[in-house]
Amino acid sequence: MGWTDTLESAEDIFWKQADFGYARERLEEMHVLCQPKETSDSSLVCSRYLQYCRATNLYLDLRNIKRNHDRFKEDFFQSGEIGGHCKLDIRTLMSEDQRKSPLQSWFAELQSYTQLNFRPIQDAKCDIVIEKPTYFMKLDAGVNMYHHFCDFINLYITQHVNNSFSTDVYIVMWDTSSYGYGDLFSDTWNAFTDYDVIHLKTYDSKRVCFKEAVFSLLPRMRYGLFYNTPLISGCQNTGLFRAFSQHVLHRLNITQEGPKDGKIRVTILARSTEYRKILNQNELVNALKTVSTFEVQIVDYKYKELGFLDQLRITHNTDIFIGMHGAGLTHLLFLPDWAAVFELYNCEDERCYLDLARLRGVHYITWQRQNKVFPQDKGHHPTLGEHPKFTNYSFDVEEFMYLVLQAADHVLQHPKWPFKKKRDEL
Repeated sequence: MGWTDTLESAEDIFWKQADFGYARERLEEMHVLCQPKETSDSSLVCSRYLQYCRATNLYLDLRNIKRNHDRFKEDFFQSGEIGGHCKLDIRTLMSEDQRKSPLQSWFAELQSYTQLNFRPIQDAKCDIVIEKPTYFMKLDAGVNMYHHFCDFINLYITQHVNNSFSTDVYIVMWDTSSYGYGDLFSDTWNAFTDYDVIHLKTYDSKRVCFKEAVFSLLPRMRYGLFYNTPLISGCQNTGLFRAFSQHVLHRLNITQEGPKDGKIRVTILARSTEYRKILNQNELVNALKTVSTFEVQIVDYKYKELGFLDQLRITHNTDIFIGMHGAGLTHLLFLPDWAAVFELYNCEDERCYLDLARLRGVHYITWQRQNKVFPQDKGHHPTLGEHPKFTNYSFDVEEFMYLVLQAADHVLQHPKWPFKKKRDEL
C-alpha cells in the first residue's frame, strides 16, 4: 500500500483524506481570529491556512474598489474596508499565509480584516444589511464539469463543517473582475440555494454588512477534494462522495427508473469536439447490439441540445457508462452504486477518473492493451507538440467487447443489483 502496513490504518488514512474524516479535521482546526466581547459584536473563526472561515456581523466597504480583468485580485480590500467590531489576533491571522493562492485559501481576501471601532450594523454604518446566511465562493471554470464540480463538492463539505443544509441562503461569487461567469451547470445551484448566485460586483459602491457569512472551502486546495488529491492505494468508496451524489440527485429530483430485469443499460458518451473522438464508434455500437441483454444509447452531452438535468437523468439511469478521457466522465459521480464506468482510453492521464471513481465507489475499467488501440496520429497540442489528448482513436472490437462484458459481469454480481439469481437457480 505504500503509505502504511496495516489495513486498519489505511482505512483511517483514506477516511481522513477523502471521506467525512476530512470534514472533521477542518472542524478540529477551527480557531478564533477575532473575538467578540458582546453578543452584538462581530467574530471571525477559521480553519488552518484560512481555507474555511465563519464570520458574523461582517463589514465590507466596496465604495472605493477598482475592478480590472483579474478575477482574484489579492489587494482588493484595503485596511478598514473589510472587518468587524471584535478583538483581532493579527499575529495569528498573518501567520496563516503559507497557502495563499486564489483557489486554495482566503488569506488574500482576509489579510486586510480590520478591528473596527464601530459596530457596523448597530451603528448604522451599512448601506445594505444581508440578514440571510451567505456563502462566499471563489469558483473554478464553470464550463468544465470536472473543475466546476470541485466547487460543488467543496460547498457540500462546507455545509457539513457548518452543520447547515438550508437552501434559504445566499451564495455570493467572490470575483474581483468586472466580468460575468459562464456556467454550463447552473441547474446544480438549486441543490444548495433557492436564489440566483450573486456576483460580488452587485454590491459595488456600497457598504454591505452580512449578519452570518461563511467563506467556503475552495476547489483547488492542496490535499483538498477532489482536484489533484493524493489517495492511498487499495481503498475506495467514500461515504462523503456517495452522500454528495445522493444529496444533489435528491434535491434536483433525479430518480432511478430501473434497473431492469434481464437488461443492462449501456450509455456511450460521444464527443463532438475536435479531439478524442471514437473513430469506429458505429462498429463498437453494432457489436454491443449483438448482446441481447444490452440496451444501448449514444449521447452527446452538448449543453445547447441537452440540459444538464436531462443529462443527469440519463447518467443516473445507466448501468455501464462508456466514454473517452474528458470532463464528461465527471458524470460518474451520479451513476447508481452498482454501475461501472469504462474510460475507453485515458490518454496517459491515468489517475484522474480512476481516482474519482474510487471516491464515488463505482467500478472503473480502462483500456489496457496498447497494441489494440489505434491513434489517428501522434496528436498536436497547440504549444506542447505531440500529445495523446490531441488526437482521435479507433479500438479493436473484440478487446472492446471483452472489457464491456467484464463490466457487465461486475454489475450483475454487485450486492445492490436487485436481480441476482441464487446459485441453485442458475
